[in-house]
Amino acid sequence: MFSGITGNVLILGLVSFLTDVSSEMIYPLLPLFLTSVLGAGPAFLGVIEGVAESTSSLLKLASGIASDRVKGRKKLVLSGYAISSIARPLIAAAATPLTVLFIRFADRVGKGIRTSPRDALIADSTDPSVRGKAYGFHRSMDHAGAILGPLIATVLLTWFVRDLRTVFWLAAIPGILAVVLIVVKVKDVTRKRGTDVGFLRMVPKGRLRTYLLILFLFTLGNSSDAFLLLRAGELGVTPARIPLLWTFFHLVKMLSTMPFGALSDRIGRRGVIVGGWGVYALSYTGFAFAATELHIWLLFAFYGLFYGLTEGVEKALLADMADPSERGGAFGWYNFATGLGALPASLIFGFIWQTISPHAAFGIGAFLSCLAALLLLFLVRPRTMEPSAFS
Repeated sequence: MFSGITGNVLILGLVSFLTDVSSEMIYPLLPLFLTSVLGAGPAFLGVIEGVAESTSSLLKLASGIASDRVKGRKKLVLSGYAISSIARPLIAAAATPLTVLFIRFADRVGKGIRTSPRDALIADSTDPSVRGKAYGFHRSMDHAGAILGPLIATVLLTWFVRDLRTVFWLAAIPGILAVVLIVVKVKDVTRKRGTDVGFLRMVPKGRLRTYLLILFLFTLGNSSDAFLLLRAGELGVTPARIPLLWTFFHLVKMLSTMPFGALSDRIGRRGVIVGGWGVYALSYTGFAFAATELHIWLLFAFYGLFYGLTEGVEKALLADMADPSERGGAFGWYNFATGLGALPASLIFGFIWQTISPHAAFGIGAFLSCLAALLLLFLVRPRTMEPSAFS
């Protein structure tokens, strides 16, 4: 089951596990904290999530390009995780929604620095024939952390503390452990370094550019999942059950990501991604017309399959198409394209929700997903995989 999962991939999976334990002790409770404690509305929630993710996308581009041109990627990975681990728990001290915006900004700065070098390091450390499995494993560990984090938050809020701020402070512990693990266990991989060229020459061309443009289009309809939690609250999911719903959601993602990644190694990446985007469209249509708490639980289960079908597979397809010496930059452009779409996606979704209706907001997301799936199917042809360097 775990054949082909190298030491670096294993350790980076554990790091993501610990980081998500920390993050998901906070994130499911953030909409409640913003609206009930700090008095923010859905539109400002969209501003926070959009600004945070778009900021990180710019840094993901820069750090990805830089990681191709330096000797090792580990220092960038380490610094990014360290910044986030320090900033994230400071939400506990926030007195206004604007303060939360600044803290989320700092957290996403760290994510922006680490993500592209880390994804490139996974590709550097993995045989191409099991690349889908490797990225699927990494994402499944991330989701495992996202399962444990809300469970810890639930236990704390049920039996030990009543203040959300205390939970946020305790989230610092697993984040610190993740940073220590990187220092001790992650190793750089010897590779061909990229050459210094002008910025315009760094812009992807051909199939890779087409793929990234389609991903950008899809992302315009892919707003923050915080809105799904807000929808859950509207339909009767109580604050005490929100972390449990989030845990259930990540359980589906954890169990599906690695199998679907391995499936893409056998049958090809493109069809798996198209299937995932189809699941997304159906899920958003369901959220638009959901009427009860039971509907919400069923929809979160189905929606989790979208992540299983796409998260690791999208990255594996990118690594298949990119030149090995420019892999970090390719992941930088990937993260830039998806992050660039995050700001208008969340802003537009929040605005439409607040001014028209949730039905209209979810409907636009479903439409863009279907359009992107058709374009991917007809315009992107997979590249023949490069020879293995691990055999």
